[in-house]
Amino acid sequence: MTVPSGRAYAVALAAGAAWAVAATTVVAAPAGASHDFRVRHTTSRSLPGEGGGRVGPLSGRTVVIDPGHQLGNHNFPDQINRPVPAGGFTKPCNTTGTATNAGYPEATFTWRVSRLLRTRLERLGADVRLTRHSNSQRRWGPCVDARGSAGNKIPADLKLSIHGDGSFTAGARGFHVIAPTDRRPWTHDIFKRSRRLALDARAALRGVHLRVANYIAGGDGLDFRSDLGTLNLSDVPTVMVELGNMRNAGDAKRMTSKAGRATYARGLVHAVRHYLR
Repeated sequence: MTVPSGRAYAVALAAGAAWAVAATTVVAAPAGASHDFRVRHTTSRSLPGEGGGRVGPLSGRTVVIDPGHQLGNHNFPDQINRPVPAGGFTKPCNTTGTATNAGYPEATFTWRVSRLLRTRLERLGADVRLTRHSNSQRRWGPCVDARGSAGNKIPADLKLSIHGDGSFTAGARGFHVIAPTDRRPWTHDIFKRSRRLALDARAALRGVHLRVANYIAGGDGLDFRSDLGTLNLSDVPTVMVELGNMRNAGDAKRMTSKAGRATYARGLVHAVRHYLR
């Protein structure tokens, strides 16, 4: 979830306890580790066949997926509230994200969609890097500066930051895609390509019968922002996708279902393939 200035957001921690326990996933990590950022910063692109051992239409392509937030962020207030570079200014390292009214956390939603997306892209031959590798109450981060620069050294072909929104506006529903504005020296080199990626993402999500947001971004599903470190610090084409409003009952039903998350992943695969064709 990314929040424009002045819009309140919160995570229903008590209501979400059952969701959080059920959704916690931890991969191998040093005992006691709390920060989660292990994207491989190699300087070479993948070769054909390196995308999960498959050769396909995306062989030789590298995609970075950024699953928004981390389930345990709320347990580490000192770490996630410290200021980090965000593109000519500082912002807090990260936030807790939002949740459905029943307590299903945004961090879990983004994690599950991102893993589905990774699997589908790897089947097409892509080399896929994630900015975090767990969804755990024992982890925090990574910070927005690390997320923003992820993929720069490879360099990746594109980066998708996956989120869910948390607007309390009555009737607010639908997805929107956020791209960077033209800000020298930060995004001037990528803003045009990022805009094209945003257009492809919007078209692809519409193509799987998802509706654009009716409460933000002028009603056309596209938003352009200069205040997000995840976008400002990228040297590769990038967008942030708010896949729905988790506080809306209809969107929440889709976001908490396997079929719904598969729909989001399918739409994003179409966006990647169209952009990279």
